[in-house]
Amino acid sequence: MAKAVVIYGPPGSGKGTQANLLAWTKNFIHFDTGKFIEEAIHNPEKASNPQVQEARKQFDSGVLVTPSFVLKITTEKTKEIGESGFNVAFSGSPRTMFEAFGDDKNEGLVAVLEKVYGKDNVNFVFLRIDPQVAIKRNANRKVCSLCATAILYNDSTHHHTECPLCGAKLRTRAVDNPEVLQTRIKEYEERTKPIIAELTSRGYKINEIDGTPSPYVVFDSLKKAITNNE
Repeated sequence: MAKAVVIYGPPGSGKGTQANLLAWTKNFIHFDTGKFIEEAIHNPEKASNPQVQEARKQFDSGVLVTPSFVLKITTEKTKEIGESGFNVAFSGSPRTMFEAFGDDKNEGLVAVLEKVYGKDNVNFVFLRIDPQVAIKRNANRKVCSLCATAILYNDSTHHHTECPLCGAKLRTRAVDNPEVLQTRIKEYEERTKPIIAELTSRGYKINEIDGTPSPYVVFDSLKKAITNNE
C-alpha cells in the first residue's frame, strides 16, 4: 500500500533534503509545495493575474501565501498522485490550520490524505533544529537556476558557482535573505507549528527527529520512524 509522509520543521531544518532522499531512494514523489508555488507565481504567462501577483508579493516577502490559493493546488495534485498509486512526501506542507484541516466548505489536506492513502499510511515527521542554525544554513544556501537542486553549505561547496549536477548557474533565493528568513520563522511559529498539536489531538503520532546532523544521519532516523509506523 502506498504511503504519505509529511515532514515538518522550521525553515532550514532540511525538510526538502529529506523529502528528496525519499524520492531518490524509496520511490516517493516529492511534493515541494514551496517550489511548486514559486514556479507558478513567477510564470510569465500568469504575470497579469491579480491572484498570482498577490501570491508572488507574499511569497517573496516571506509571508505565507493565501491558504485558499495553496489548498486548491495541493489537494488537486495530491489526489492525482495518490490515485495513481504513488508514495508522496511533503516538505513543510500543509502550512496553516486551514490548509491542514479546512473549514465547513473546504476539505483540508489531512482529510484528503486519509481518504486517498488511509490514516494508518499517513506519517508525520518533525525535524527539530535550533533557529540560529537554520538561519545560517539558509543564508548560505544556493539553488540551481535550472534543476532547482539545493547545494548544502560546507567548506567544499561554499565557493561553487555552478550546479554539480547539470552545470547551470547557482543562485540565492529571495526568501533566503536573512531578514526574510526571520519573517519565515515567525510565520512558521505562529501559523504552522500549531498544526502539530492538533494532529496529536486527532490521534496521529508525530515522529520527532534531530535535524542538526548530516542529512544521511537524519535520513536514517526518518526511515526507521516511518518503518516503525507500519
